[in-house]
Formats: sequence, C-alpha cells, structure tokens
Amino acid sequence: MKVIIIGGFLGSGKTTTLRNLGKHLIDKGHKIAIIVNEVGEVGVDGATISSSGLVTKELTSGCICCSLKVSMELTLDTIIEDYGPDVIIIEPTGIAFPLQIKEHIELMDLGDISFAPVVTIVDSSRFVAEFDQIPKFIENQIKESEIVCINKIDLVDRETIASSTQKALEINPDAIVVEFSAKNADEKFERFMDLLTGESEIHQEREDMNSMEVSGVGTYAGEYSITSNGKDVDKITNMLVHTLVSIKDKVKELNPDFVGHVKISFKSSSGLVKGSLTSSDGEPVVEILDEKGDGEEHLKFLSAVTKVDKEDLVSIVDECIQDNLKKEAVEFEKAHSHVRDEPNFLSLDL
Repeated sequence: MKVIIIGGFLGSGKTTTLRNLGKHLIDKGHKIAIIVNEVGEVGVDGATISSSGLVTKELTSGCICCSLKVSMELTLDTIIEDYGPDVIIIEPTGIAFPLQIKEHIELMDLGDISFAPVVTIVDSSRFVAEFDQIPKFIENQIKESEIVCINKIDLVDRETIASSTQKALEINPDAIVVEFSAKNADEKFERFMDLLTGESEIHQEREDMNSMEVSGVGTYAGEYSITSNGKDVDKITNMLVHTLVSIKDKVKELNPDFVGHVKISFKSSSGLVKGSLTSSDGEPVVEILDEKGDGEEHLKFLSAVTKVDKEDLVSIVDECIQDNLKKEAVEFEKAHSHVRDEPNFLSLDL
C-alpha cells in the first residue's frame, strides 16, 4: 500500500490537486482512500471532494501532526482492515508539517506500506505575502518536502512563476520543483502525477514542532442549519461573494496583509456552492459544485488567517455570515453539534 501526503499552506490548492489526482488514480484502476484533515470542528472539504464523485473521511478538531495522532492511527487501521486500498492520499490541514506526518505513520504498525515523495504545494500568487507573514512556517514546509508544486500559474505572469520557483529552490535545493495549475489536468499536472510513482527518501532531522503554534494562525469553524426558501444558485453565489468580501474588509482592519483561507459551503435544495478567500488582496472565488439538492440544507465555514486573535475572528465571521443570511431572507440557526458505493473508493463513518 502506498501513502501520498499532499501538504501546503492554507488555500494553496491542495483539495483541487487531490480531486484531480484521485480521479486519475481511479481511472488507472487503483483502489484508493482519501483522508482530509480540517483544523476546525466542522469539515468543509469532504463535501467538495464528494461532489466530484469521490468520497472522503474527514478528521477535524485539530492537526494530524499534533493533537490528532491517535485519531489518525485509528482511521488508518480501520481503512486498511475494512477496505484494503492500494493507495491512501492524505491532505493535512494547511498548518501541518507533511514530513512530520510521514514520520508518525512510519512508527505505526501498519504492515507493508511505502510513501510517495513528500509534497508541498505553493500558491504562486501569494508566495511573497506568505513569506512576509509567516517565514519560519513556510520555510519549514518547503525545506521538508521532496516535491514542491508551484500552483496557480494561470493567475500570475511568467516572472512571478520563475521567482517562486527560484525562491523554493533557495530554501530547498534538493527538491524537485514542478509548475502547474491544479485545476487543469494537463501535461504539467501529469508530470507531477508521474513523480508520485517514486519513493520517499527524506527523513526528519529535528524534534517534532507544534505546527499550529509555529504558524501563528487563528482559526474558527462552525455550521448553521438553514432554510433557503428556494434560493437559486445565482443568489446563493452572490451572497457568498458579499459575505467573503465583508469578512475580508473587517479582517484587513486587524491585519492588512493577512493570508490564510476562509471557506464557506452552502448546501441547499438548489445544490452545493462553495466560496473561498485566501488573502487580503485576493478576490473571493465561488464555484457551483452541484446543482442537485438532496433535501439537506446547511452552511459550513472554516476560517484560518494569520495574526488575528480567535476572539476577533469569531466575532467577524459570525457577524458577516449572519448579516448576509438576513439580507437574503435565509432562515438560520447556529448548530452546536460537531460534524464529524463508489466501486474503487471508501466511505467511513467512525
């Protein structure tokens, strides 16, 4: 069994990369399982991956290289025993150290496993801003990787791509650096997938660090039960854009140069819509993932940004979400409970 660990800072494009990689492996006849680690108490990306025809197991309420090591071992044991995949893909939270996760798994008695080269994904459109905000954290993620992916090259010019690659190689001269846009499964992305057939040879040379502390990121996640009253996807899309813009504006008052990830998924009778914001100078990206509702309605969110206290982040996110729900006449109630058949895939409820 092979383990692939796809790391990278918040909003770097890990989930998009994982979705395309998962579909590629299934097309090649592999039996795969995907584990997604969200740092908040509510998972958002599981539904995003499932909307592509893939199903995932989410670990929430912490980081799998820090507070969730026991949950990770239990999940892996159960997957191997009950499902027997030949590939497991792990997407850790964006404030994890991927090599640290690999080292922990190697200490687990999981039988005959191997590791693909450790991957860190870098958002080329924010690399400079990330390094300015959290240099020690970003440097460590890149230094402890074997493949560094310069992602989102469709959003920047050639000079920015080249400088991002150069910076990555300055930090880690031994890394293989690939440039692609994860949303385009083209020949550049195929080269990256080919590299994953290799074997990891890197080992950690330091004691474990608490990645959440090193990152200096404040986080807040939650869920609302909603009654959408038949809102169509266009109105939902507009609402999520306005919500993310208002969050951005208020967070900028506290940290004008923040980076991170604010994600909102809105599931209603009209389908599933996801909104995303990754920096103070970025614009919200909203995508319609599914236009078929199944009767379930909720809004889930995860916010994680640099150099903002959690108390302030909680106040901002709740206020902006609730204000915009009211403007669109969406009935809502804050949920207190935590959310915790594909032929070649796994769905587990642990």
